[in-house]
Amino acid sequence: MTASIPASEHRRRIMGAWLGKAVGGTLGMPYEGVTDALDLTYYNPVPTDMLPNDDLDLQVVYACLLDQLADVRVDRLHLAGAWSHIGMSPDEYGVCKRNLALGLRPPLTGSYDNPFTDGMGAAIRSELWACLAPGSPDLAAAYAYEDACMDHAGEGIYAAQFLAALEALAFTHQDREYLLDRAETQIPLTCRVRRAVHDTRLWWHDTRDWREVRRRVIKHYGRDNFTDVAPNLAFIVLGWLAGEGDFGRSICIGVNCGWDTDCTGATLGALLGILNPQSIEARWLKPIGRNLVLSPSITGIQAPSTLDDLTDLVLRLHDRLGQRPPEITPLTQDTAPLAVKAQIGILPTHRLGSIKPLPAPVQATAMAEFSDSSKKTLTTLMPADTREVTLPGLVGRWPVPPGQILMVKYRVHLAEARSAKLIFNTPQACRVWLDDQPLLARDAGAYVPAFHRTPLHQSAIVQLSQGPHTITAAIKATEASPEVTWVIGLGEDTAHPVAANWLIDVFEHVGRGPAAR
Repeated sequence: MTASIPASEHRRRIMGAWLGKAVGGTLGMPYEGVTDALDLTYYNPVPTDMLPNDDLDLQVVYACLLDQLADVRVDRLHLAGAWSHIGMSPDEYGVCKRNLALGLRPPLTGSYDNPFTDGMGAAIRSELWACLAPGSPDLAAAYAYEDACMDHAGEGIYAAQFLAALEALAFTHQDREYLLDRAETQIPLTCRVRRAVHDTRLWWHDTRDWREVRRRVIKHYGRDNFTDVAPNLAFIVLGWLAGEGDFGRSICIGVNCGWDTDCTGATLGALLGILNPQSIEARWLKPIGRNLVLSPSITGIQAPSTLDDLTDLVLRLHDRLGQRPPEITPLTQDTAPLAVKAQIGILPTHRLGSIKPLPAPVQATAMAEFSDSSKKTLTTLMPADTREVTLPGLVGRWPVPPGQILMVKYRVHLAEARSAKLIFNTPQACRVWLDDQPLLARDAGAYVPAFHRTPLHQSAIVQLSQGPHTITAAIKATEASPEVTWVIGLGEDTAHPVAANWLIDVFEHVGRGPAAR
């Protein structure tokens, strides 16, 4: 049940959430993805309006669509309809949209074939659920699950539930240690998010030095992906602890930790705005105003024009929603028809030789720097024991003896000629061929299989004719990682990579699409 809060106080704190969200997101947006420590004390550059941010965009879409329901309830199947209004497709957003297009429903849209289950995409949407369940952490966390399972699983869901519970409690309680203790109980004791938050609290009380705590967080919880939830939630909590009650100092420390800075700044700003709307000083509010600025990729909704109007919309939703928990819809879906056909074989190391990466800034499609062995024909390289297999999806894992090489070959089929972006991302050393011609080569490196920010030499723009093609990769196992992992994908070649969608049904599947042949 939601707590009894006077309507005027409820509105004041909801407004504080959106103002804090806008301030923190605008502060952090220019530094998204910077992994070095920063030294901000104010906006840089100073804005003339709030910067659009998916952190707020998606919550506005959800609120508008929920308002259109005759019977308002927070349900994953209703929330799925929002994704047709979201033009951006980075990371877990793109996987969710692809899985919806494949006919899956949540929670499988978040768990199936998704290398970004631990991303920040759902954690940053937590304020809406807290505003609809003020003072009720259990209910807020339940709402957050219905949302987060759209595009996440595991840690990505836990992060959203933790934040939704924390923010819901902030409507009725002020003690920071109590709030953190209660919010932590919403998620499993051993999950990375809870351990990262708990350790951050201990390290802060031990050192009182946010830079030292930041160093420890990265050492123990850092990942290749700067949007990973564990370090970013730790930075949100660290900013809150080190800011010592000052709004500006808190959000600056959170952003100065780097990584997913627009998200950490926006989330911390929203939390502080709920706790004490008056803590947001005029110097932070004046540059951004109160207009609601959405990303141009949000389409097909009649959005509120101001943050005040958004606040009123959320209050109406709260009143119409009442105290109803989500109506859980049992779901059983078979993903077997989505399994991908491939050929797998194992090579001894001496058959392939060393893997020589392309030197920057040579484009990934320029293959002059391949080692001589990479120019061998694939007929020579494919082992005699190569066999047909089915893989669960485009996220691949296969056990390989250390020092030996996995050869994996896919067949794709294009209904029409087109330019596309091919990604093949693995933390191990690899080479990739398209139609038996060398395409990509890299030594071991970062594992971030995102169309808009794939690591160097793990993607290429390719011109594909209508009809069949093959994509072949060689991946070298090591003592440290005897199981090789990879993600392969074909996406749209767009002027704005963040909007690139996965191409559907181009890989040879077991039981669907034009490539199932």
